[in-house]
Formats: sequence, structure tokens, C-alpha cells
Amino acid sequence: MDLRTIRTFQAVVKHRSFQRAAEELNYAQSTVTTHIKNLESELGVTLIERGKSFQLTEAGRLLSEKGAFLLKSFEHLQKTLKECIEGEGGVIRIGAMEPTASYRLPAWLSAFRNKHPAISFNIQIHSNQTLIDMAERGDIDIAICATPESLTGTSFEPLFSEDVVLLVPSSHSLAKRSSIDLHDLAYERLLVTSAACPFRRHLEKKLIELDIQPLYETEVSNMLALKYYVHAALGVAVVPKISVTPPPEGTVALPIVDFRHGLTVGILRRFASGACHPATETWIRFLLDHYAGERCTDLHIF
Repeated sequence: MDLRTIRTFQAVVKHRSFQRAAEELNYAQSTVTTHIKNLESELGVTLIERGKSFQLTEAGRLLSEKGAFLLKSFEHLQKTLKECIEGEGGVIRIGAMEPTASYRLPAWLSAFRNKHPAISFNIQIHSNQTLIDMAERGDIDIAICATPESLTGTSFEPLFSEDVVLLVPSSHSLAKRSSIDLHDLAYERLLVTSAACPFRRHLEKKLIELDIQPLYETEVSNMLALKYYVHAALGVAVVPKISVTPPPEGTVALPIVDFRHGLTVGILRRFASGACHPATETWIRFLLDHYAGERCTDLHIF
């Protein structure tokens, strides 16, 4: 049983006539007759009562109902496959680090879906190293993460610089300043993320270069939670600017004049030929076009 004979049968049922079905399908009437006979022979049932008036058998009525569903399902499959091949359909597995996952990715997806409504997403939010490992294994199609220290079977395309600020409680002595420099952090109680966090490593590299020794008293694994610990006056924190714009009530965000270069964030994907399916390539082009201007200026790769 093939879809062509099902279509022929459905046309006969629709018109209640072999002749009109042949005209719709641009077949000879003998071809329509052959299709119906072959279908009945393959199924081992009679579908249409032979006589003066057109009448379906019980088997014919059942096939008419199920056949319509089958044809619609196949047409949907054809459409989905065509969209997938053309990069306008399919599922993209995206891995993203914070704060990109919470503060940037939703707006990107909304704008992208307005242009490509048939493409769906599976979003994985993890630490930078976990995303790199997932991309290398092929568990995700792309990772939006910080620059990896090395590339193993992957390529990295910078997108933007995630700028940072110093967040302090409103009661802190630095809160009245319009800006600070890194030397102001000497002996300050600095709230930090885990040692593996690229934001922390990026900051510590600069502090070491300047021989600055802040006081690490509290380590918080979730970077987006740091602002709440600052609000509780447990210390100060260097945080992504986007995550504290505007600053939470009771805190002040200060630019750091000698730490203007933020962390570079970009697209990591497997380098293997043919690793990205068309929908993923469509998504990557969207991101690259969105940040075309920023990628050419002032990106700092540590």
C-alpha cells in the first residue's frame, strides 16, 4: 500500500465517482480503477460496493477516515522535512552560560522566532566548562560561552564583550563615588563565584597583574545570586553589568575605569564537517548578523 493509491481512493470517495477522481488527479480512468483494485487486493477487503449507486463498505469507510489522517500526517512530514533541509525547521540544541541565558537569550529567541517560526529550541543552562564539554561531545549543537582555554575539535566565534561593574551596598564608603579602579578593591570583602567561573578567572588575572589582594570571605556558585549577597551587606562583587541594570534597591553599581574590557562571549561548535544542521546554521547567522558591529570592536580574549 502506497500513498499514491490512498490519494486515489480518497479522491474517489470525495467525488463518489471514478471518472471525476481521474479528472482531478489527471489520470486515465483505467488508472484509477487499477489503483482501487490493487488497494483492495493488498488489503484483502472490498472497499467499494459494485453497483449503480456509489457505496463504501465498512472497510472502505474505515480506510477513508484513517487515510485522510495518514495523508495529512505525511504532508506535514514533507513540509517539516523541507523546512529542515532549507534551515527553516527542526530543533536546535543550545547551551548557554549565565548571564547570557537569562538576560540575552530570551530576547534573541523571540526575535529569531518572529522570522523562523517553525524552528524549535532545547535550552541547556550550565557552567562554562560543562558547556564546552557538551559541545565537544556533540550533546548540544552550539554553546554560547566564554572563550575556551583550548579548542579540541571545536571552533569559537566571538560575539560580544560582557562588561562588568562593581556592585556595592548603598551604605558602603565607595557608594558615593562615580567610578572606581581596581586598586580600590584592595582589602575589600569581595564576593566571588567558584574558582572555575570564567568571570572570576578573568578578574583574578587582572588583580594578580596589579598585585592587588582583596579579601575572599564568601564564595557563591551562582553568579546571578551575588547581587542579593551584596544587598545583604556581606561584601562587594564584580558582576556583569547587564545583571544589575538597574541596580537592585539598596545597592549601587560603579564602573571600573581600569577594567573596561569585559569577558568575551561567543559561539562554540564542533568543527567536524557537517556537524551543524541547516537550522543551526540559520541560528548562527542570526547571532553573527545581530552582533556584526560589536564583534569588530574592542573584544578582549583572555
